[in-house]
Amino acid sequence: MTSETTTQPTSEQIRRAPKVLLHDHLDGGLRPATVVELARENGYEGLPETDPDKLGIWFREASDSGSLERYLETFAHTCAVMQTRDALARVAAECAEDLAADGVVYAEVRYAPEQHLEQGLTLEEVVEAVNEGFREGERRARENGHRIRVGALLTAMRHAARALEIAELANRYRDTGVVGFDIAGAEAGYPPTRHLDAFEYLKRENNHFTIHAGEAFGLPSIWQALQWCGADRLGHGVRIIDDIEVADDGSVKLGRLASYVRDKRIPLEMCPTSNLQTGAAPSYAEHPIGLLRRLQFRLTVNTDNRLMSHTSMSEEFEHLVKTFRYTLDDMQWFTVNAMKSAFIPFDERLAMINDVIKPGYAELRAEWLFRPATTTSPVSSASDPE
Repeated sequence: MTSETTTQPTSEQIRRAPKVLLHDHLDGGLRPATVVELARENGYEGLPETDPDKLGIWFREASDSGSLERYLETFAHTCAVMQTRDALARVAAECAEDLAADGVVYAEVRYAPEQHLEQGLTLEEVVEAVNEGFREGERRARENGHRIRVGALLTAMRHAARALEIAELANRYRDTGVVGFDIAGAEAGYPPTRHLDAFEYLKRENNHFTIHAGEAFGLPSIWQALQWCGADRLGHGVRIIDDIEVADDGSVKLGRLASYVRDKRIPLEMCPTSNLQTGAAPSYAEHPIGLLRRLQFRLTVNTDNRLMSHTSMSEEFEHLVKTFRYTLDDMQWFTVNAMKSAFIPFDERLAMINDVIKPGYAELRAEWLFRPATTTSPVSSASDPE
């Protein structure tokens, strides 16, 4: 049967396609103009550039170092301008607006409350300001003809000692916009097992959490996140490729950990452009996502830090479509994977899949019926066994 599902989507179709984002940092997605304005309003004089266009270029170039540690340094500037209730609410509202304009229908956006206390806010005030901003952004998006739902993930910094406190905070606000917990920061030297008390607490409370693991550090980071801490998802997880052998004849052998991750359908929050910047992958073509997609791991596509990577969900998918010749079917597969893996209730996830995502892709696939015939090269697309 001839169908548009066998052709690659256009840039415009990619933008309109419903997308789900699970790994996006609030302090990594500010508009450059907002950074400049907030710095001026709050008397912050540390910005390397005060022209928004030049500042955006600086963030991208500073993040292209190939070092996770250097990449993380750029956040000193964004966090510096996110120290008041109004600033936090503004950044959160603009985040929701920007994601919705890019076709994102559901997003889980993470941030570390402990990094926004320098001007006297309490942890609770930080959470309430961000929640307020997300709701305002959702409202503005609706006014502009877009639909989005945003949930917050509260992040603890793995080099600090406030993980249990942040986990308790996430649990207190779990019914008012916070959907889960995360830890982030440099992996080397700061294993997730340092925060076992937080993870044990969350498990006792039947709450959800994801852990940054397998990005700058290897398989031990992934193993600890899963088998010691009990993570529901893995932030990045690209180094799982180290437990997979590809023979000269193309045959593949999975190690015990890789098999466990695939068999248990543990979601991997892949962030291709960010991974290139931090050195976790050398190029899009060599990014583990290609092989892991063929092997049917539970993969999701994410932005990580839209400002630092100068990216969006549409741009991430454009890179993958161009590199791996992915189709709308592949995009839907990644998107459904993400929605299956979200931290909202099952019935709500199912409704998003059946009432928003699948109809959205069906409409895009049907567009070929109303366009002049073009010559395309069919590309096969594997189906999800689930």
